[in-house]
Amino acid sequence: MTPNCAFDVGWGRLIFGQTFEKLPDLLEALREEGADRRDIAVYVRDPHVLLAHGPAEIFLDPSHIYRLNLKGITAKDRPGRNFTIRRLESEADAEAINRIYAKRGMVTVPPHFFWEKKDAKGIVYLVAVEDATGEVIGTVTGVDHGAVFGDPEKGSSLWCLAVDPQARQPGVGQALVNALASVFAGRGAGFMDLSVMHDNEQAIALYEKLGFERMAYFTVKRKNPINERLFAGPGINEGFNPYATIIVNEARRRGIHVEPIDAAGGFFRLTYGARSVRCRESLSELTSAVAMSICDDKAVTRRIVSEADVRVPDQLSAAAPPSDIADFLDRHGRLVVKPARGEQGRGIAVGVTTMAHLEAAIAEARTVSDEVLIEECVEGEDLRLVVINYRLVAAAIRRPALVVGDGKRSVRDLIEAQSRRRAAATGGESRIPVDAETERTVRAAGFEFDSILPEGEELRVRKTANLHTGGTIHDVTDMVHPTLVEVGVKVARAIDIPVVGVDLMVKSPLKPDYAFIEANERPGLANHEPQPTAERFIDLLFPLAIPTSLRQA
Repeated sequence: MTPNCAFDVGWGRLIFGQTFEKLPDLLEALREEGADRRDIAVYVRDPHVLLAHGPAEIFLDPSHIYRLNLKGITAKDRPGRNFTIRRLESEADAEAINRIYAKRGMVTVPPHFFWEKKDAKGIVYLVAVEDATGEVIGTVTGVDHGAVFGDPEKGSSLWCLAVDPQARQPGVGQALVNALASVFAGRGAGFMDLSVMHDNEQAIALYEKLGFERMAYFTVKRKNPINERLFAGPGINEGFNPYATIIVNEARRRGIHVEPIDAAGGFFRLTYGARSVRCRESLSELTSAVAMSICDDKAVTRRIVSEADVRVPDQLSAAAPPSDIADFLDRHGRLVVKPARGEQGRGIAVGVTTMAHLEAAIAEARTVSDEVLIEECVEGEDLRLVVINYRLVAAAIRRPALVVGDGKRSVRDLIEAQSRRRAAATGGESRIPVDAETERTVRAAGFEFDSILPEGEELRVRKTANLHTGGTIHDVTDMVHPTLVEVGVKVARAIDIPVVGVDLMVKSPLKPDYAFIEANERPGLANHEPQPTAERFIDLLFPLAIPTSLRQA
C-alpha cells in the first residue's frame, strides 16, 4: 500500500487517511492544500485526535459515508430515457462538466485536467448525454483505490455526482451511479463508497434506494473560504431566497457588511465604509420610484419603450368592447392574455385561439390585476437580458416546462415529479403549477392529466417560460446578436433604470428579429451561471469594492 497517499482529482486532493501512520503527517498533508481547491481527508482514524493537532485549521466534515457492496453487481440494462451513459471523450465534455459544477455551486476543475486524466487507471469520468441533442446533462467521477494506492480492501469511491438542474429526463443520477458501480465491479472492486452531506435528504434517499448502507467513517477538511458554511455555523443569509442569497454571498466575500431587514421578503442593507444601500434582492435604492412604476404597469412600459424605437407587439385592453376584442382575435389568430401588473408569470395565458378560452383567460388574469392586456402572440423563444449599469451582463433563453414520458406514469405524475426536481434545483423557487393554464396546455397537445405519456415523448405543459412556473434557463450570453444587446440597453435607458431584466421574444438569439415583451425591475440574478450577475450588481452599488486589478483593467 502506497504510504501517505494524496491523490489529485482536479478540484482538490483525496487524502486517504488509512495510508498515514502518523496523524501529524496527515495534518501536514492537509496544510498543503492549493489555492481555491478543496482537499478532503477520508477514512480518518481517530478524527478527534487529528482535530486536537490543528483545531484552528481543520474541522470534522458534517457528512456521512455510505457504501455499496459490489459483489454480484453486473452491467445494468438502462430503460429508454433518451440519454446515454459513456466515458468522457472530448474537451467539450470537460467544459460541459464544469458548467454543471458551476450551476451546482461546486468547485470547478481546470479543463485540461479532465482531458489529461481521461485514460488514467485511477480515475473514471462518466457523463450522461441527451440522445437528441448530444448535450451533457450529468456527470460522476469515480476513484479506483486499488489503482491509486494499492488498497488491500480493493475499494472504490464515487465523487462529484451532479445532474444539470434543468435536465428533463428522470433517473439521470441513478443511472450514473449504477454505471459507475458496474465499471468498478468489472474491475473486481469489493465496494464503492461515497460522501454525502448529512442534510441532503433527497440524495440520501436515492443512495439508500440503490442499496448503499451507512458506514462509521469520517472525513476532515481545511477551514478555508470554500468550506466556511460547513464549519462557521448558520450564516446571516439563512432565510433568504436564492435571488437574495447570491447577492448577500458576493457582498460578504468582498467584506461588505450585510444587515438582514426581512429575510423572508428578500430585504437587506449593504454597508461599505460610509455608503449604505437598502435592497430587495436586485432592486436597490438606485432604482427610482418612477422607473419602478414604469415597469410595474406593462401598458406604460410598452408606450415608453415604443417611443424609444423598440418593436412592440400589437396590444388591446381587455376593457375594450367585445366586438373590438373579437376583431383583434380574428386579426391575429393567437393571443396572449396577461395582467397589466404582476410578476412571476402569474395570470398569463399564451396561445389563446377561441373566444371561450379568451374570456376564461381574462377572468383568470383579473385575479392578479384589475387591468388586463391582450396582445398578439409572437412566435419564438423567450430571451431574458439582464442589463446592469446599462451593459449586458447575461442573456438566457427561457424555455417552458416540459415532461418526458416513460410509458408508465400519467401526465399528472410526470408533472409532479419534474416539479419536485425543479424545486430541489432552485431552492424551492421553480415549480410547475397544476392549474387551469397547465391543463389547457396539456389538452391542446391532445392529452389529459390522467393520460399515460408514451415513452420518450416530450410534452410541453406550460406556454410561459417563467422560472417560477417550472421554466428552465439556458445561457446564450456569448452568442446573442448585437442588435438584441442594443435593444436591451435601449430599453434600460428609456426607462432610466440601472438594473433591469428585459424580456424579448426572438426567432433565435443569433438573429436580430425580436419583439419586446416586458421589463422587470427586480430580475433574478441567480441561475445565470456562469455569468457574473451578482458581481456586477455589487460593482454598481459599491465601485470602491471592486478589486483593484479589475478597476485598473
